[in-house]
Amino acid sequence: MVTLGGSRLTASDFGNVLYQDSKIELDKRALEKVRANFDFLEVYARDKVIYGINTGLGPMAQYKITESDQRQLQYNLIRSHASGAGDLFSEELARATVLARLNSLMQGSSGIHPDSVSLLAHLLNEKISPAIPERGGVGASGDLVQLSHLALNLIGEGDVWYNGVLQPAASVYESKGITPLHIYLREGLAMMNGTSAMTGVGMVNIIQARTLLNTAVMLSAITNELMKSFDDHFSLELNQVKHHVGQQKIAEGMRTFLHDSKLIRKRPDHLYNRKLEEAVFTDKVQEYYSLRCVPQILGPVYDTVVQAGQVLEDEVNSVNDNPVIDHAHEMVYHGGNFHGDYIALEMDKLKTVITKLCMLSERQLNYLLNDKLNQKLPPFINLGKLGFNFGMQGMQFTATSTTAENQTLSYPMYLHSISNNNDNQDIVSMGCNAALMTRKVIHNTFDVLSVQAIALVQAIDYLKCHSRLSSSTHLFYDEVRAIIPTFIEDSPKHLNLQQVKQHFMKKNSTLIF
Repeated sequence: MVTLGGSRLTASDFGNVLYQDSKIELDKRALEKVRANFDFLEVYARDKVIYGINTGLGPMAQYKITESDQRQLQYNLIRSHASGAGDLFSEELARATVLARLNSLMQGSSGIHPDSVSLLAHLLNEKISPAIPERGGVGASGDLVQLSHLALNLIGEGDVWYNGVLQPAASVYESKGITPLHIYLREGLAMMNGTSAMTGVGMVNIIQARTLLNTAVMLSAITNELMKSFDDHFSLELNQVKHHVGQQKIAEGMRTFLHDSKLIRKRPDHLYNRKLEEAVFTDKVQEYYSLRCVPQILGPVYDTVVQAGQVLEDEVNSVNDNPVIDHAHEMVYHGGNFHGDYIALEMDKLKTVITKLCMLSERQLNYLLNDKLNQKLPPFINLGKLGFNFGMQGMQFTATSTTAENQTLSYPMYLHSISNNNDNQDIVSMGCNAALMTRKVIHNTFDVLSVQAIALVQAIDYLKCHSRLSSSTHLFYDEVRAIIPTFIEDSPKHLNLQQVKQHFMKKNSTLIF
């Protein structure tokens, strides 16, 4: 059970709700605060100008709304902005959006009726998820367009995901005995005027980025192991003199993974404690950068994932709509807490470092497939007849083109503002776009790492080094081979790639996190 409103909601809580089927409950004291906040605003707004209650919206805020039209204003707002386009959020992203919006509203500063949060919690627990189009919001007055589709569901309209099928909300509500939300005061604006779509997507990105980084550390360690690398480049002694937490964490993860390997070599045994008289060393003195510099390359990725996670958790536990209702001090504050720059920037940083992680994987893959570089494996790790069979050649094209796509996608959305809304929203964050592009980069990178993983198990079979592998590498080998057996003859591999990808995306590894 995950309780909302009483304590800080974390990425782990998101993971429990989205992937472990944990149920939601609402903290009783927080619910009382939501009620008190609504009661205050209901009285306070009667003889004062409060944006979005008795005024128009956006650049039309100068128009007064009569008391008789105030509730209809909220319905008009919801329906008019339910105008998104493009593919729909997956159920996973839709549920993350609902969870993010609900937790923000449970802070008790949005002036909404408790019925709103109770209905959101019920929909989460019943796994009834809004059909949210990906495109529409500019991330400045919140995710107005995306969240309007969520709000549309609350009033019993639009479509929802239920049992994996897209259905009209009205029919699902009728079958489940759910009463649509009744608008009391400002439930439309409060539901829409926040950063919860970009934040929900962002929280899923954080969870998957952690898994991705763990996978990259594992594959980097195995690549070093199969190439019989020296252990000093991931040693405690070398990395502790570089004062970056991420670098030290990555090196520690590699040491943990390879602790009982019989292939990793000690430099003194080969280059220090015996006399070397040859003019050209047959032993490579230092490994290529894609093997030797893993802690220094993935260290900044670790630090950025941690930083982005902290910012995302700060946002999801914040009041991010407008205006902010302060019943304790009997005041209503107008401002811009709906602006998504914090999320946009962190998502851009995250996709940049994930792209670098992807580039590292692609270079390690190239090293494995190029016999002139590694001098241990046949070209493309071809276990068949050279010149007749093709081994991993086709899969490398996929890894290379996908890496190139990530490099293009990594242009920052944070810097891409377009004025709109009659220039009321004259500088915007594009935060939801940033989060969705980051999601694309993460999924692309899982594809590239899946190609690398298949290459590694093929290499293990060619080298016949099973008895000398670390216990962790043995486990990796068995898991991947359960999905794709050793192959010699040529056959389509696209389904195998997707199966390996899904395996890694679902793998709950705590190697460095």
